[in-house]
Amino acid sequence: MKNADVAKRRDEAISRGVGMQTQIYVDRALNSEVWDIEGNRYIDFAAGIAVVNTGHCHPKVMDAVAKQMAKFTHTCHQVLPYEHYIRLAERLNAAVPGDFPKKTVFVTTGAEAVENAIKVARIATGRSAIIAFGGAFHGRTFMGMTLTGKVEPYKKGFGAMMPDVFHVPFPQEVHGITTAEAMAGLTKLFKADIDPGRVAAIIFEPVQGEGGFYPAPKDLVKAIRALCDEHGIVMIADEVQTGFARTGTLFAMEQYGVAADITTMAKGLAGGLPLAALTGKASLMDAANPGGLGGTYGGNPIGIAAAHAVMDVIEEEKLCARANELGSRLKQKLESIRATTPEISDIRGPGFMVAVEFANPSNKEPDAGFTNRVKNEAQKRGLILLTCGVYGNVVRFLAPITIPDAHFAEAMDILEASVAAARQG
Repeated sequence: MKNADVAKRRDEAISRGVGMQTQIYVDRALNSEVWDIEGNRYIDFAAGIAVVNTGHCHPKVMDAVAKQMAKFTHTCHQVLPYEHYIRLAERLNAAVPGDFPKKTVFVTTGAEAVENAIKVARIATGRSAIIAFGGAFHGRTFMGMTLTGKVEPYKKGFGAMMPDVFHVPFPQEVHGITTAEAMAGLTKLFKADIDPGRVAAIIFEPVQGEGGFYPAPKDLVKAIRALCDEHGIVMIADEVQTGFARTGTLFAMEQYGVAADITTMAKGLAGGLPLAALTGKASLMDAANPGGLGGTYGGNPIGIAAAHAVMDVIEEEKLCARANELGSRLKQKLESIRATTPEISDIRGPGFMVAVEFANPSNKEPDAGFTNRVKNEAQKRGLILLTCGVYGNVVRFLAPITIPDAHFAEAMDILEASVAAARQG
């Protein structure tokens, strides 16, 4: 088989609405390497969009999955429950930041976790309004894309969004948006559009993912916490992309000194198996009536088994420390490239959730064209990169945290060569 042949079949069989960043059709993968159906080998700096933080086919995860598959694959926890579902909830209740009793709900996708967090906030407060941020990404369901602060491609053409959702600016230092301006946006919202006493929740990403890997400043997060406390608003941290060691701590919110009331998670939770969760204050999580939360596949036993293995690997292999080490080395390489690359306008991100932003040196405007050239040149050389950002001018780096040093060094050489090639046009 050839990639081009499968790509043609794909175009004929799959909806155009399912976007594609590459036309590389994978045959197998191991840790940070993937091989396509033609036998070409790539270093994976996407990790399924921060899903396989523990690497492709980690032996402990694969062993846990195999053992669970030999027992049973599905019963629906609401019908025939199983103990390791409860045990994983206990682990997350202990691990998620916040010095208060917590409870957990398991679902299947990050969007579903966000949807259920909104449901919990609304039923617990008796309010309906939700505040989110510009540039945010919270999913493709109707509530998820309503919360998302980016029109193209997520909202365009889908008609009216869900009611009672409001957006305010998110701080972006490189674009001159400060925490003060973001908080002024909230003040203006409360003066002009909505009574804070009608707001159920404020939701934010500690580091915006699709929006461009902009970290939430500490003063913003603390100000949101104070505002929520003042008005009885539920604070929701969307850690779907930031969770499970990616930012150098198990959860990014550990770095802020305050805790969210509800935390959503997915992606890195189960090492490639579809599993998501929301963990929050027990008093909030118990507000819904039995049957109001859950889902047929929520907390699938195979995903639960994989998640236990992922959490063990993160602890045993000290992946939080590893993320900080790799992120530091990546930033050093990017800084050395910046010395000869005026197109680099910013390098940012905690742990191994790092991004580089490109702009035209002459007018400082975001340069999506240059960014795509870097991505394409890297792919030609065997390195998979992802772009993101409202302007499409950011490369985000999401390699498995378990990447061997030799593969990381190889990727850095490819990155340097790719940027140089992109500058030559």
